[in-house]
Amino acid sequence: MSGLFSFFRPAPPPALRAATAEDAPALAALHAASFHLPWDTAEFERLLADRLSRGVVATDGPRGEPVGFLLARGVWPETEILSIAVAPRRRGHGIGRQLIDHAFGRLAAEGFTTVFLEVEDGNIAARTLYERTGFREIGRREGYYRTASGVPAAAIAMRRDIA
Repeated sequence: MSGLFSFFRPAPPPALRAATAEDAPALAALHAASFHLPWDTAEFERLLADRLSRGVVATDGPRGEPVGFLLARGVWPETEILSIAVAPRRRGHGIGRQLIDHAFGRLAAEGFTTVFLEVEDGNIAARTLYERTGFREIGRREGYYRTASGVPAAAIAMRRDIA
């Protein structure tokens, strides 16, 4: 019986930590599960090696596998979220918000004051997350993205002050 009950046991809360170059393959896999034009491991290695980048990883417990990440890049006092992704099996449990809150605490401690991002207009889940965490739309780029079916979609530019 214990096996059956363990199936229904909720996932442990994620542990949050700074991303490292060793995380690149796992982050590439999470990105591929989240976007139709995924970044490869080499792109994550390049970004994580860049001194202007900041990354946060959510893992299944302190030693668990990565289940989400946030990657930002910028020059003080402004930065931009380049990508945020959560494993499909862990979506809807607040991990995206935890990643944002954790990253913004670290960024504010470093003196960053403003965060920007762009999101595809049709990505309702991401837009909802960003709006709930204080981002506001500041502009649009029509036809910037291509959806998985090839249809043009607008990029929504958003901003949030963190200091």
